[in-house]
Amino acid sequence: MIPENTDKFYINGRWVAPHSSLRMMVENPATEEIVTEVALGDQVDVDAAIAAAGAAFEGWAVRPVAERIAILRRVLEIYNERYEAFAQVMSTEMGAPIEWARGAQAWAGQVHIEATIKAAEGFHWEEMRGTTRIIREGIGVCALITPWNWPMNQIACKVAPALVAGCTMVLKPSEIAPLSGVLFAQVCHDAGVPPGVFNLVNGTGPEVGARMSSHPDVDMVSFTASTRAGTAVAAAAAPTVKRVAQELGGKSPNIILPSADLEAAVGAGVAGCFGNTGQSCDAPTRMFIHRSQHDQALEFARAAADAVVVGDPRDSATTMGPLISKLQFDKVQRLIQAGIDEGATLVCGGLGRPAGLNRGWFVKPTIFGHVTNEMTISREEIFGPVLSILPYDNIDDAVRMANDTPYGLAACIAGAVEEAKPVARRLRAGTVNLNYPDWDTFAPFGGYKQSGNGREYADWGIHDFCEVKGVVGWGA
Repeated sequence: MIPENTDKFYINGRWVAPHSSLRMMVENPATEEIVTEVALGDQVDVDAAIAAAGAAFEGWAVRPVAERIAILRRVLEIYNERYEAFAQVMSTEMGAPIEWARGAQAWAGQVHIEATIKAAEGFHWEEMRGTTRIIREGIGVCALITPWNWPMNQIACKVAPALVAGCTMVLKPSEIAPLSGVLFAQVCHDAGVPPGVFNLVNGTGPEVGARMSSHPDVDMVSFTASTRAGTAVAAAAAPTVKRVAQELGGKSPNIILPSADLEAAVGAGVAGCFGNTGQSCDAPTRMFIHRSQHDQALEFARAAADAVVVGDPRDSATTMGPLISKLQFDKVQRLIQAGIDEGATLVCGGLGRPAGLNRGWFVKPTIFGHVTNEMTISREEIFGPVLSILPYDNIDDAVRMANDTPYGLAACIAGAVEEAKPVARRLRAGTVNLNYPDWDTFAPFGGYKQSGNGREYADWGIHDFCEVKGVVGWGA
């Protein structure tokens, strides 16, 4: 299922022909077949979209909050009507198993819009502090740059709070998985989002992303992708001193305490690492097991990996699809080889495609044991279904290794809750999950250290898109 208008951009309430003649093929990574092509923008296209957003800002910012929420609620209604279309599109552009596309990828867009609506209804847009009126209002024109691994999750996490805050925006989805973004632009149009408030330009990071980040008429950049790309965005934005919110890479630890049900905790940890084919920035890719339980944990991990069904994303029995591209496939193969070369124990998986899969960027679910904190697979973000299991001697040892990373996006702890709580306080991560809880779309999401800055989800996201104004003497 391919949406219309992949050869156009959505600017000022209309689908328009791009200035640029550049095009990029969109591949289904499960088949290596080209399913369509998408237009790639240039500076002229970006400038037109930003100009439209700038012209629309004043009128949108003064619309009553209730009206902005009502329009977002209409966006949600139409999104829900086209829910299956989003699932099919993301299954095609990402190779996501269809049940995962429905139950996680399309679902994420839905629940984040719902959470933003609920948060906006209870948000403190204005309040008195003594005689001063505190007013929170939209920051202005926002450049939204989103990744390919969770397309609608990140689009919803940025567009929804920006809309209710009174911002106008230009969205650049990933050019690798752009189809869901095109479909979402049509949803915004059909929902009655006013012209210029939401705009979409597809393109590459060095061309479109760089121009959006550096443009003097952009007030904020909200960016999700790799740490390497995030530093380029921050550098481009610095001369104009615009706000930059970033959700970047991760190398999340998963500390399993001796008090945990080892088999259940290891199985859940493997599932967390392998979900979305390991292509999640917060995936718990480093599992820390007490040395006395390490070898038993390897057996439980192997059994969990054996239960993974890698194959055709259209088959509802499939639980793991391919990686997004040959580039990502080659990177994961290189890092698996590094694990072998550096002496980690290959518990299962390894190099090459799974048996019977000769086409598509499929990889074997791979687990390494006896990993040390200095090995490449313990240091680098792999972004594939590769789990490293590291033994620890005591809690201090586990915490030290868990924090010994430039990243700090997320962490997991399994075990008795009262034992886990003090450990959670010691971990340098924006989100710490105790005993694999359900996804909380009202919790703040964002990272410490090189995992970024700012927070997303619900009212946390709304805050990031607001300026705070103090009117002193209001109540004098």
